[in-house]
Parts: sequence; C-alpha cells; structure tokens
Amino acid sequence: MAEVKEFTLPDLGEGLTEAEVVRWLVEVGEVVAVDQPVVEVETAKAMVEVPCPYGGVVTARYGAEGEELAVGAPLLTVAVGADASAPAAAEGSGSGGADGVVAEAGGADAAGDGGAGETSGAVLVGYGTGAPPARRRRVRPTPVPAAAAGQVNGVASGYGRHAVTPEVPVRAEAAEPAPGPVPVISPLVRRLARQNGVELRTLTGSGPDGLILRADVERAIGAAGAPAAEPSAAAASAPAADAGEVRIPLRGLRGVVADKMSRSRREIPEATCWVDVDATELLAARRAMNAAGGPDAPKISLLALLARICTAALARYPELNARVDTEAREIVRLERVHVGFAAQTDRGLVVPVVRDAHARSAESLSEELGRLTGAARDGSLTPGELTGSTFTLNNYGVFGVDGSTPIINHPEAAMLGVGRIVPKPWVYEGELAVRQVTQLSLTFDHRVCDGGVAGGFLRYVADCVEQPAVLLRGV
Repeated sequence: MAEVKEFTLPDLGEGLTEAEVVRWLVEVGEVVAVDQPVVEVETAKAMVEVPCPYGGVVTARYGAEGEELAVGAPLLTVAVGADASAPAAAEGSGSGGADGVVAEAGGADAAGDGGAGETSGAVLVGYGTGAPPARRRRVRPTPVPAAAAGQVNGVASGYGRHAVTPEVPVRAEAAEPAPGPVPVISPLVRRLARQNGVELRTLTGSGPDGLILRADVERAIGAAGAPAAEPSAAAASAPAADAGEVRIPLRGLRGVVADKMSRSRREIPEATCWVDVDATELLAARRAMNAAGGPDAPKISLLALLARICTAALARYPELNARVDTEAREIVRLERVHVGFAAQTDRGLVVPVVRDAHARSAESLSEELGRLTGAARDGSLTPGELTGSTFTLNNYGVFGVDGSTPIINHPEAAMLGVGRIVPKPWVYEGELAVRQVTQLSLTFDHRVCDGGVAGGFLRYVADCVEQPAVLLRGV
C-alpha cells in the first residue's frame, strides 16, 4: 500500500525564512526519483533548485509560481511504495478540488518504515536525512464498507477507504487550541480558514482520524455569523489601484536590499572622503602584465588590481576591516579580508564575495572575480557566495558616473567607490598633459576610526593607483 510523504520547504541557510516559487519542475501525477529537483525557488540571495528526498508519485503541489512560501511550509506530497501509481491519478484531480483529501504523513517517516519508500541520502543546508524531527502525524485510513469505499465526502478518491462522518460537531470556539500539527491537508481549506479568521486548531475534523474538511470550516464560519469567503471574492474586495499606478512588492532580493540599506543608514554614522587620481600608470601596468602572460594566459582585470590594492591598504589600516557589535559596544577587528564587490544583475544589485582576498595574487583575484561575476549574471550564486564580506569595492564607473557617496554594506565598516576613468587635463611632472583620471571615494563608519585613518587609507590607495610600484614595498 502506498504511503504519502509530505516534503516541506527546507532551511536554505544564511538566516533565510522564505522563498518564492519561480518554476515547478514536476507535475502532479509525475514519478520522481530520490534527490530529483522538483521546484526552482528564489531566495533573497540566489536561485535554488530544491531536490526531493523521496521517490514516488507526486500527489499534490503547494504554492503557485510567484507565490512566497515560508521555510517549513509544505512544498509537495509524494506517494511512495508499491501502490504509489494507484492514488496518483485521483490526487491529480483531487488536489485542486473541494477538499483535496490526501492521507498525510510526517516527513520523517520514510527511514523508519522499513523500506516503505526511498529516502534521500543528500543533505540540504539545514535539512538532513539523519533522524530529522517529526513534523506531521500520518492520518491512518479507517476501514469502511465496500459500498462506501470509493467516496470521500461525496468526492471520488483513489484513497477511497476513508470513513466520513459529517455529523461530528465542531469543537467549541472557547476551547484551547490543541498542541501539535493541524490535521488538515487541502490548501483550499487552509486558505478559507485564514481568510475568515478561523483557528484550525480549535476544530474537530469530521474526516478520518479527525481530518479537517472544508465542510468543518464552513460550519465554523456559519456559527460565527460570517459568510464563507472564496479566494476570488477576497481578491475582488481588495482596493483598486489608482489609474496609472504601478505597485511593485518589496520582497525577495529587492526587499532584502531595501532592509539592509535602511538598517545601514539607521545604525552607521558614515562619512565620505574622496580624491581625484591619475590612473594612467595603473592602466599601463595592467597592459604590461597581460602582455607578459602571453595571448593564451588569463587576463588580469582592472577590478582585480583595485582589489589587490585594497587588501594591501587594509593591512596597513586594519581599523577599516572591522564591524561594530552594538550590543556589546565593541569594535571587532577581523584578521581575514573577504572582499565583496557590487554587481548589477537582472535580479537587482548583488554583492558576491571573494574569500580570503588578502591571500590571493592579482591573477587569482581576477579569476575569482570573473567566476563570481558570471554566476551573478546567470543567477547561480549560492547563499554562501553572497554573504560574509568584510570590505566592499564598488565600481560605479561602469555606469558612466564620476562620483558617489555609497551606503555601507552593513555590518561592514567601509566601502571604496571607483568612478569612470576618462582622459582629462592634468598637471604631470610640472606640465599640463592629458591623463586618465578617476575619482576614488571612501565611505567609512566613523565609530571605528577618525578621519586621519580614513584619509591615510584613501591616500595609500590613491598612491598605488598613481604609482603601482608603491605596492612592491610590501611584497
């Protein structure tokens, strides 16, 4: 006999609490293998394909494309075992019906059922297969006479061995909610209860083993004197937007960026200093490096050279490779330098992180920057590649602008901005000449240092840009 397993949205790591369904990779009634990706979700950090730890037939999917789901919310149910194909067809039609009745199982039952179904050997971040905690109890089928075996609440079902007793009264509204999982499967039932303010834990279901059906929720609504609202009616009652008004939800990546920038402005007393520099010699040094490597050698990018200069400057001024612990009222200086760099993508602004940048050469930095930039553009960055930076490099010159006062990437202490490099008149060796000039700006947390340190850092970076040989003193 087939057993239905519920797979919930796992913890995707890095403190993420929700994800948006981007694209379903399987259909109801489709057979899936263990660890097969079943849905593509977008977190605030990256796009992730979520594999299912069970093998069997998909009997229900929860969440439409574009809908946000919380970590721990049901993603889908899978019928595993020898009879998995039998209930699949019925569930394919029942999951969107009046009740969508499905036998519910805890996600941790697979390993303990002595081979009832395959389970995953893979481990997602925050989701493992080694004795996970029980989430939902299984609703056991109740034997009924053969005449009633094919009907559940008047709806044909492949699980048609359930006894339905609608006469069971609803629990009194004043009763304390029962602890543990709520015995309800259908997303329509959950939505109906949520829209009408019905607490599902206060109801006694009329389905098998106390399963809460739609009729139970409607009786509770009627007892409270409120009309049962359909999802379409709730949507129709929403206030209409003014003509020409477009509302864009602040969620996903855009919402996280908004929250982080707001927090940075609230918490960090930032200041900015800037300087114009002659980058002609730095560009010449880059050309020489790439020429020396030969035509087949990987090219060193200008951003990699700037990152290398920043790591050398942070070694001289470690006050800026730090963060502030506001609760302990302490400045935390960090030994390792993880350089983040701002990258604009179709999804919005992201900040990939080059780990241990202080230990990398210019060639290694260029290679890693190129890899992370490509991953940012195709949306394949992992959450770990988007967190943990200790200093950020922002090349806003690619947008054709000269200067900016960037917002610090909380909880860091500083960010270096680089404007476009353009030919300008410049006094060089006592004479007026046309040189390649750019503007550098340093925004820093005034709690970790004063202007002297910030000015010294920026001046050292500027000297290295104007005379790259300055870096040789520290090699």
